[in-house]
Amino acid sequence: MRIATSQYHMTMSQTLAAAQARLEHVMQQMSTGQRLLLPSDDPVTTVRLSRMEREQAALAQYRDNVGALSVRLTQNETALDSTLKDMLQVRDLMVWASDGANTADDLNAMAGALVSLRDSLYYTANSRDQEGRYLFSGTLSTTATIALDSTAAAGSRYSFSGNEAKQQVVVGNNITQSANVSLPEMAALLNRLDLAVAQLQTAGVNNNDPAVRAVLKDALDGTDEAMASVSAKVAGLGGAQNILSTLDETHGNVGLAADQARITLSQLDYGEAAIRLTGYQTALQATQKAYVRVAGLSLFSQL
Repeated sequence: MRIATSQYHMTMSQTLAAAQARLEHVMQQMSTGQRLLLPSDDPVTTVRLSRMEREQAALAQYRDNVGALSVRLTQNETALDSTLKDMLQVRDLMVWASDGANTADDLNAMAGALVSLRDSLYYTANSRDQEGRYLFSGTLSTTATIALDSTAAAGSRYSFSGNEAKQQVVVGNNITQSANVSLPEMAALLNRLDLAVAQLQTAGVNNNDPAVRAVLKDALDGTDEAMASVSAKVAGLGGAQNILSTLDETHGNVGLAADQARITLSQLDYGEAAIRLTGYQTALQATQKAYVRVAGLSLFSQL
């Protein structure tokens, strides 16, 4: 079969271009250290790597959520620890006020200390984060946890204005963790302390009066109940922090394993690449020599 000269030159040009492209491809692989420069290099592995990248992005988001949540829970725990310390002082004061040896002046003086503790508990219950959101209002984070109606009678001035819903944060695959605690119990405690303050501030107050003793006992009982509730919440926060720490470590280990797998799948085997490079260079050189020799042939050169 006869082949036209123009067709021969076109075919050889295409062959040389393809050989040059293969050579440049392997050289680029060696310069980058990456085996997969194009999806077509290994479609199956490319799909696997794409899936791994999505999983890595999800892990990174989980770890970000864990870190932010840990900070939030630490803020909650710090505020609740402060609340417990104030409650302990309130309890000591109520026990002391119940001592029948106290005079009216003694009880009046105790009222001042109780006012300071009551107000401290109120302000701590209404703690906010750096963005101005209330820590203990449930999902109503823009609403004060405890509302104060200064025009109401003692014993009914404080009310819980948040809710007890949980702010759930995704910290793993199908794993959520609550980001908040609520303090509805603080309203009842503050109202009881408010009544105790009113009694202790009364001129000539006598703690042997059954009515006075009943108010003081109610305040003491309310303090014990609130302390038990808040202590349980602090313990719950500690448990949540342990869970978050374990999750973060697990996410880190999974991410590290995924990184190693990704490197194994995508990195270039330089030994194998060097063999291909040598083969492509040899083939290209042979093709070029053959092309030059054949292109130089003609009927006149045979005469």
